[in-house]
Order: sequence, then C-alpha cells, then structure tokens
Amino acid sequence: MKFQIEDVTVYFPYDHIYPEQYSYMIELKRTLDAKGHCLLEMPTGTGKTIALLSLITSYSLSKPQSPMKLIYCTRTVHEMEKTLAELKILHNYQIKHLGPQARILAIGLSSRKNLCVNPTVVAAENRDSVDAGCRKLTASWVRALAEENTDVTTCEFFESYEKAASAAVLPPGVYTLQELRAFGKEKGWCPYFLARHMVQFANVVVYSYQYLLDPKVAGIISKEMQKESVVVFDEAHNIDNVCIEALSVSVRRQTLEGATRNLSRISQEIDRFKATDTSILRAEYNRLVEGLVPGGNLPITDNWLSNPALPDDILKEAVPGNIRRAEHFLHVLRRLVQYLSGRLDTENVEEESPVGFVASISSHAGIDQKTLKFCYDRLHSLMLTLEITDTDEFLHIQTICDFATLVGTYGRGFSTIIEPFDERVPHIPDPVLQLSCHDASLAIKPVFDRFQSVVITSGTLSPIDLYPRLLNFHPVVSRSFTMSLTRDCICPMVLTRGSDQLPVSTKFDMRSDPGVVRNYGKLLLEMVSVVPDGIVCFFVSYSYMDGIINTWNDSGILKEIMQHKLVFIETQEVVETTLALDNYRRACDCGRGAVFFSVARGKVAKGIDFDRHYGRLVIMIGVPFQYTLSKILLARLEYLRDTFQIKEGDFLTFDALRQAAQCVGRVIRSKADYGMMIFADKRYSRHDKRSKLPSWILSHLQDANLNLSTDMALHIAREFLKKMAQPYDKTGSSDKKTLLSQEEMEKLGDGSMHEMSY
Repeated sequence: MKFQIEDVTVYFPYDHIYPEQYSYMIELKRTLDAKGHCLLEMPTGTGKTIALLSLITSYSLSKPQSPMKLIYCTRTVHEMEKTLAELKILHNYQIKHLGPQARILAIGLSSRKNLCVNPTVVAAENRDSVDAGCRKLTASWVRALAEENTDVTTCEFFESYEKAASAAVLPPGVYTLQELRAFGKEKGWCPYFLARHMVQFANVVVYSYQYLLDPKVAGIISKEMQKESVVVFDEAHNIDNVCIEALSVSVRRQTLEGATRNLSRISQEIDRFKATDTSILRAEYNRLVEGLVPGGNLPITDNWLSNPALPDDILKEAVPGNIRRAEHFLHVLRRLVQYLSGRLDTENVEEESPVGFVASISSHAGIDQKTLKFCYDRLHSLMLTLEITDTDEFLHIQTICDFATLVGTYGRGFSTIIEPFDERVPHIPDPVLQLSCHDASLAIKPVFDRFQSVVITSGTLSPIDLYPRLLNFHPVVSRSFTMSLTRDCICPMVLTRGSDQLPVSTKFDMRSDPGVVRNYGKLLLEMVSVVPDGIVCFFVSYSYMDGIINTWNDSGILKEIMQHKLVFIETQEVVETTLALDNYRRACDCGRGAVFFSVARGKVAKGIDFDRHYGRLVIMIGVPFQYTLSKILLARLEYLRDTFQIKEGDFLTFDALRQAAQCVGRVIRSKADYGMMIFADKRYSRHDKRSKLPSWILSHLQDANLNLSTDMALHIAREFLKKMAQPYDKTGSSDKKTLLSQEEMEKLGDGSMHEMSY
C-alpha cells in the first residue's frame, strides 16, 4: 500500500498495516525531520523492522537532492538475514511503483567466516583462524613473493577481484550474505573484500553492533561512513552492555603465557630479518622517527585491527623514542608481561583506578604512560614490518597491548580489578586482571556525535527514561507503543505461592528451600497436563537450573512431567543446545509436546523465537538479577551512582526486569499468535518491580492475576486456552481496528488517523 505522512509518500509492501506501525512511522519521521536521536519501544511481533525500513527508505526517496544512508545494526547474523529479506520485499514493491529511480544498493557485511568462498580458508574452525588464513594468501608481501615464485599460493578470488579493479562493483539490488557469496563465486571475486569496498557506496548497510561500537573494528570498517546517515540499533535493550564490553579487557594466566610465546617468536623473526635484510627494520625505525603512522595508505588486506581507544583519544604524534627500535619495544613488552604476571600472584581481590595502576607500572616496571598508550600502534607496525600472517597465533600479545593502550589512555570511567578466583568456585585458583569500563556512554558517544540520527529500538526498553541517562544523550523522541489486539491473546500472570500457600521465590535465602523447589515442580507438572504443545521455562542461572532439575529428578517430579511432555535442556555448549532446540521443535510439530528448560541470560533467551505452537506458555522462575557480589558489577554501580545519580537498586531492578521481559516476550511473535506468561516469584507482585515491565505486557496484566497460587493459575490457564480456541475476526471490530487497509487509511485521513494513533 501507499500512503502519505505529511510530505513523504510511504511505500509499504503489504496490503494491511497495524495502527502502531503507523504511529511508529510518525514518531520516526519527527526524529528524521529534527535530525536528532530517538528511543522507541515497540512490542514484539508488530512489524517493527518493516516499519523502520519502509519509512526511512521512503523518506530518502522523497528527498533525492540529499540522499540518506541507512546503517542498520543487528545483534546476530540470523537477524541480519531476516532484515535483508524484509528489505528485498520492500525494494521490489518500490521498483514496481516507481521504476528504476527506486533502485538502491543494500548489503549485509559480516566477518570473513560468513563471507569467504575460498574452500581452504573457510574450513578453519573459528573466526580468528579464518582471518589469519585469508591474510596468509592475500597480504601484500605474500602477493609480491608470488609474482617472483610460482610455488607461493595466493587466493584466486582475491586476485581476480584485484585484476577487475574499478570494474569490481555490485549492481544495484538487495544482497543477503548468501547472495553475496553466490555473486562472488559466479564472478570469481572475493565477496568479503567486494562488500568492504561497496559499503561506502551502498544506500543501506546491515551489520553487527561491533562494527560501529567497538573501536578496534569500527576504525577499519566504519570510518568512511558519511555524516548524513541514519543509524538504527535494533533489539537494543542490552546496548549499554555491548558498549561496555567493547572497551573492557581481561588478562588471565593463559594470556600471559601465550604473550611470552608470542614475544619469543617475534624475537626470532627480528633476528632472522637482522641476518637477512636489516634495511626493512631500519626503514621502519626511520618512519617512526618521522612520525609516520602506517594507516591510511595500507593495502586493504594488510589492515589487522584498529586502535582499541576511541578515535578522539588517540595521540596524533610520533611514537616515543624508547620503543622505536624493535628490540627495545620487545624489552618493554617483556617487562610489562612480567609485571602483570606478578600482579596476578595475589590472594586478595584488588581494585585500583587506571591512574593508580599506571603509576604502579611506572615505578615497578619503568614504563611511562605515553609508552603504554603507543603499545598497540607500535605492535601493529612491527607485525607489518616482520610480515607476520598467522595473526590468530598472536591474539595474546595483542590483548596485552590493547590493555596497555586503554589503561594508559583512560583515567575516568574505568577500574582495574584483580580477582584471584571466581567467588562461585573459590577452591579453584583462576586469577584474572580486568580493565573494566563502567561508562556505556564512552563507546557510543562518537556515534551520537558523528551521525545525523540514531534510532535505538527494541521490544523491551522499559523503563525508557533510564537509557538517556545510561548512554548520556538527549533524545528528541522517546516513546513506548502498546499493541492493538482484536482479542486478548497475551495472558500474563504473577504467581506468588504454591497450592500449599507457601510463598515461592528465588531469593537467596529461599531458593534452596525444599518447599519452594517442590512448588515450582508442582506448578510445571500442573501446567504440562493442561497446556498443549510447547512450554518454555526460564531459570535465573545455570547452577540454579542444574540444582532444581536434580532435585526434581530425585523426587520423581521430572518423571511425571515426562509422561505428558518430553524435556529438553539448554547447556553452555552451543552445538548441544542447537540440537536440543531442533528436537524440541520436532516434538512440538508431531504433537507429542515438549518443555524447554533455559537460562535468562543464555543464548536462547536473547535470540530464539518460540512462536505459535512452539511456545504456548513461558514460565519465568525467579527474578534474573545479576550476580550481585561481582566486583565488576559493584564498581559499575558505584560509578553510575556517583556520575549519573542512578541508585544501585534502580539499576539492578531495571536490568533484571528487562531480562525477564526479554524471556517472556519470546512467546508472542505476531498478532495471530497467543500465549501465557507466568512470573513465578512473590517479588513480581510488588509495584516497584512490576512497573518496570514494558507497557504492552502491563496493559494485559489484570489486577486479579497479580497474586495467584498454582491452582488459581491453572484455572486461569484453562479458561484462557478455551477462549483462544474460538474463531475471531483478524481485522477487528469497527471501533477497534487492528488492521488497516489502503481504503481505510485514505478514508480516515490525516487528522483522525493521527488521533487514533494516540
């Protein structure tokens, strides 16, 4: 359908539109007009992605004199592929109406592991090995050597891409990762480097959060992006954690041992060059004296990772004299590794500010702050000079140099924390030194400053007023939308006690109480006998899930559950979990029914949908708080309190409730779907906890369902399932429309439609 929002003609590829999609587009247009940033919370299953894509591409088409680029960031490759598939449908629709002028170039960009078509390289087991395998065949010195010696292997795909030179372009269209690979194979060109080259010309780029937020990657991939871009962070409820991880580094015993091996290898390489060709090392020294940092003019294949510090904080000056010579730099790194090794030999938890840590390094190892800042750049330069291709072998020394650069660059918003063991298993020594970032706004600030509009959107952004404080920005629009439904197809309940009237909770003092564990088991047992198809059960942690399942097994509850449905369990092993999920779906498909046990912060909770018969009920056992004794969490809470005046309790509750909402939100993925949500913990009945759930869940949470026992919840479930079995009108009654056709959009006109959206 085609309709107007003020001066923009919106092309929407489906025959009907939801009222909330229309409201969402209005708010989005306000943001683009104001050239500002926005926060939009839209319920899951209401077509958020297509609303975003339709409005932004239509807005760009309506202003051909100043075209906008759309940078769409997703969390997973699966989400990236889904977004590109939606965009393909939209693009075909726009071309049908507008002809060739609507043509755009849209590409997905991912790692070499997902784009490489060279069978020998892509066979490696992990991403770092694939990157190194590519470098071994494409580095400039390898290719130069291959010209003299025919026995040296290079990558045929990269060579033919280079030969094609300026002719190596992608014709307009929407390319998923699979189509990029197919195009590369057909032309004989390398799809990864082709995509990297085309990113700057594309109208729409879909890639991972890290490509914008992690300075190590963003410095290479995203530095060419123009200011007139709209950046969308989809499913961005955890964006503060992504920002913090991008600037945090952990150093363990294994890291230091690996770094020592790396340094021995580098030392051998230096000796080899000294014996064969000293001019290369001399040339590097001279270049460093003149202050020429290798960067802009490097061949695309030689670039490894960019500086871990943010662009504005990188020193624009020559490398200090004491690390210009390769062997001197090695001595500095050896002293640093030795110092860190000594710091890990501690029996107590130590916390220090970066300033104190740098002063300690200076007095004990004789390495000053400026030298630390340049560690990353100097290592990068040395790796290029020594023509090292197996970069996957050198990840340890790179981690040490990342740590040194960050600790030397930042004084505020960071802590260095040394823990001799994990508190949950205190008898196993596993010392770790962490440079932990506490300020999420540091990593995202360059994105807010650089781009015209940044859209942060998700199904769970409640409470929405906390995000501007955490990320330190001022949105021009901040809005939470509800779901327009023809029938109440969501049934949230708060279960506070078992059928024996004992309260249930995963509070630390109650969680191992046999009565609580028994009541949780009885709740699940009652529900599997009533609810058809799939049930998903989320626990607060892996250890709690293991403990409770063992107890249920010993008491025979698990055996009773399995008489009704099969049981599958998420583990920390990805392959096992994928297999369990696959079999869970098969059990639901064949009518046997199944229960899936999962963990609130695990992989399944973040990205797997349990739509239709795969999820008729989600039980959230407990409130998924973070491990509150974690030293890193405590340091972050202190920083948030002192800097942004966010109370510890507020942040912890906000974080736990967004995880819980994320878990239960998996059950509804469209309006034709239906499902129940049980929050099984007495703490959910408190207003301060409950009010932090998204408004689209709260609007269906009736007062009568706030303080239930197991038998009451069972009765409500029976009634709800009976009601859902009745036929219903998908478009809604005349006074409460949930699907709007082209004619209705035109008939309603701007004014009344705008009223309806509010």
